[in-house]
Amino acid sequence: MSISTLVYAGLAPIIFLIFWVTTAFLTSSSFPPPRTLYNKRIILLIAHPDDEAMFFSPTLLALTDPALGNHLKILCLSTGNADGLGETRKNELVESAMKLGVRRKEDVFVLEDERFKDGMDQDWNITEIAQVLADAFVPAPSKQRLSTATEPLQDKPSATIDVLITFDAGGVSHHPNHRALYAGAVLFLRTLMRGYSGWKCPVALYALPTVNILRKYSSVFDALVTMTVGAISNVTGGLAGDKKISRAERGAERVLFMSGLQRYWRAREAMVKGHRSQMVWFRWGWITIGRYMVVNDLKRERIVGS
Repeated sequence: MSISTLVYAGLAPIIFLIFWVTTAFLTSSSFPPPRTLYNKRIILLIAHPDDEAMFFSPTLLALTDPALGNHLKILCLSTGNADGLGETRKNELVESAMKLGVRRKEDVFVLEDERFKDGMDQDWNITEIAQVLADAFVPAPSKQRLSTATEPLQDKPSATIDVLITFDAGGVSHHPNHRALYAGAVLFLRTLMRGYSGWKCPVALYALPTVNILRKYSSVFDALVTMTVGAISNVTGGLAGDKKISRAERGAERVLFMSGLQRYWRAREAMVKGHRSQMVWFRWGWITIGRYMVVNDLKRERIVGS
């Protein structure tokens, strides 16, 4: 092996680290969280314990920053009991969430409900998911008015949360449980807005986009692709979008979070030490080169009254 080859091999990790640190800095300075993500009551809706670490860790680590003033909670619709480890995984989720910035153990909710069984062969009913969300996050007076309304309502829609974050229609890994969360969340908000034509939805819904397999396993290198896609989307959306939407709101259509070395290591610790029961061989590959461990771009889904 020649000396030049050895030099290049030695420089490669240094160049990679410089690229990572520089890109993370540029991302945080160029794409700060919009006003819709400051001082908010936020729910991260997931299907299984470990979803929060494997898919949403950049989002959690960013939005739990005390400087933003948010109160973020996690709602997990199953214990992940497909292999009989439900109770273990519930405890692991709490441990992981605390490492990722969630304030208190009590801010992590895990349902044990026969309607939401863990499994690739389990198709969750989206109406039941919407009902769970309505029961949890719609004030009692509003529930009553929604159930009895036969004409446009005169008051404004209300909820006990400001932001709901979950998977998109593809579910990132195309897991049917993940996909059902998106459909259930959309149905929940459409039901909430029924009879409120002309009103703005009180809950901002953000979905984590599904990307192709090449991007999924390109780690930090996907940040440049994500930034480019987001910039193009915002420009085209601004040209073709609703003129009634303000510039600030239009800027919140896509939100980008990228973890630097320190935050990535916290996410890695959340998986390795938090979700010990799940650290089979292929998950080591995921936490090493998976882009969702480093990059999250959330897309806002607009729900209007009807």
